[in-house]
Order: sequence, then C-alpha cells, then structure tokens
Amino acid sequence: MEMNELFAERFHSARVLSGFSLQDLADKLGNRISKQALHKYEKGEVVPDSEMIGYLCEALNVRPDFFFRETKVEVGNLCFRKLDKLPVKEQNRIVEYSKDVLARYLELEEILGIETRFTNPLKGFPELATFDDVEKAAKFVRKEWNLGTDPIYNTMELLEDNHIKVIPVESEDSFDGMQTWVNHSIPVIVINTSKLKVKERIRFTVLHELGHLLLPMNGLNEKAKEKYCNQFAAAMLFPKEAADKELGMKRNKMFIQEFGELKKQYGIAIQALIYRANDLGIISNSYVKQLIFLMESNNWKIVEPVEYIGDEGSNRFKQLLFRALAEEQISMSKAAVLYNQTLNEFRKQIMVVE
Repeated sequence: MEMNELFAERFHSARVLSGFSLQDLADKLGNRISKQALHKYEKGEVVPDSEMIGYLCEALNVRPDFFFRETKVEVGNLCFRKLDKLPVKEQNRIVEYSKDVLARYLELEEILGIETRFTNPLKGFPELATFDDVEKAAKFVRKEWNLGTDPIYNTMELLEDNHIKVIPVESEDSFDGMQTWVNHSIPVIVINTSKLKVKERIRFTVLHELGHLLLPMNGLNEKAKEKYCNQFAAAMLFPKEAADKELGMKRNKMFIQEFGELKKQYGIAIQALIYRANDLGIISNSYVKQLIFLMESNNWKIVEPVEYIGDEGSNRFKQLLFRALAEEQISMSKAAVLYNQTLNEFRKQIMVVE
C-alpha cells in the first residue's frame, strides 16, 4: 500500500473513532489547518509533515505510529444487528473501533500461529420451533464445550476460548449487545458496557447474542427470535439438570433469598431465574406475577437485593500478547502497538524474571 493511501485510510479511521467530522477536527485544531486541507489528507492527496502529525495525534488521541500501521489482517465489512438504532456518527465509530480491535487481535493470533477457525456446535441443527428445541440446543452447546452442568465461570472468556471475539464498547443506551460475522467466518459480539452495569447482565447479554449467532431460526420473526435467545441464555447459565437439583420439579412457594443464593452461584439475575423456573414448569404463571410484583414493590428490578461477585471479562488477548513477547516473537515496541499504548506506557506493565 502506498504511503499516501495508508495514511489516508488510517487518518479516516482515527477521525471516525474520535467521533469528529472534518469540520469538527478543523475546529479542534484551531486555525492551524482548514477543513479542505484535512479532506485532502483523507483522500490520500497529501501526507502532512511531522509537525502537523503531532497536532493531529493530540486532537485525535492517537500515537504517530497509528497513522502508518499497516494491518496485516484485513477485516471486512461489519454489519451489526441493531446498529441502525444509533446516530450515523456513532454507528461509524463503533464499526471503526471494532475493526481496529479485531485487526490487532487477529494479527497477534497470526503471529503466534494459533488456530482461529470457529466451529459452530449447532451446525446442521434443525430449525427451532418450540421451547424444547431451545433446551436441546443449549444442552448440546454445553456438551460440545465440555461444560457439563456446572456454573459457567466466565462467559466472555468461554466464548473467546471458542474463537468468538467479544468486544466491550461504551455507547448510548439504545442497545445492550450486538453481533455479526466478519469475513464470513469470524463471529463477533459487541457489548455496551455503558448500559450493562452489573456482571449478571453482561453474562446474560453475551449468551443472548451467542444465541443470535448460533441458533437456526431463519423463519422466525424478530419477537420470536428475541424470546428464544433469552431462553437460550437462561438455559446456558442455569441448565435444566441444575434447576431440577437446586429447585425440585414443582414448587408452590419460593423466597427471593433462595433465588438470590442461586444467583450468587450461577451468575444469573433473580428476575431471569424466576422466568427460567416458570419456563421449566417449576412455578406457575400466577406465582411469577406475584414474585415480579414483589420485585417491583421493593425496587429490586433496578438493583437486585443480592450481588453477583464472580469474575466476568477476558484476559485472553493480554495473555497472548505477553506470551508472544516472552517467546520473542514480537518486540517490545510491536507489543505496545498491538496493545494500543505508547512504549513507555507498556514498559510499566512488564515484570521480567531472568
């Protein structure tokens, strides 16, 4: 790629990541440069000198190497479900941010020679038609991923270990999570950490979006898809075998505290546990209404009375980065670039044992 073309592509990405229009950026830079001159940068007609690159780095909050980092792994178009609910500027920012994270992640895996091919555990699974079909699908995924009936320790790490990339972003409150396929082969989930404030909501959202990626439900309307994905997420977090053991087959009465103890163990919200127990026929529809009324009366639908304090997140990228560095497959400066930090910032994290 020619220098002008590379700079133009990376400059455009940095501008969109910052949420600036060309005029916004010109304003941010004061009287140093016009909108028209910035447009020439983005078209690849001109490459700025080192002084202007310094000003651009300050305005866009990037390092100079960002503009000249040629991505070894190409990331195709990103088309997230639900993205059209956001303003165009925010849509573009999320897409560019996701592409940047993915490109660095995939390049690191390529350097290490790690197999990244995703295998869909539900490939060939029949189209969903009933709740029982969702149960079978969740049970099959848990079996294929060797989960048994134990609680899932960390949903984000589980998905990343199975070659599904999970990207946290901060955005507006119009979505919890989204998902798509990149280059027709890489499943990607984006979660909105500005809206998902508690770990149990992150866990449920991650698995709900996994349902959209895996479940065969092409013939269903959006409402049915959402319902099945909610049921799939609940079944992944609290499988039927665990429910039978913990709750019994049929109950006429349950305390919120009992649901709270299950929440602490399985990492699923009390409200989701109530609906899960109802879906499995353990409690009746009328009793669900009583329990939800109790939750609402105590303002527990916003902040539940019991907190889930388990781990949730993924350190896989960072672990692979330090592995590549320790095995001398990348230099310290390359590690800093992949981690999106300056060399000095990155050096502060290194503890070497000779």
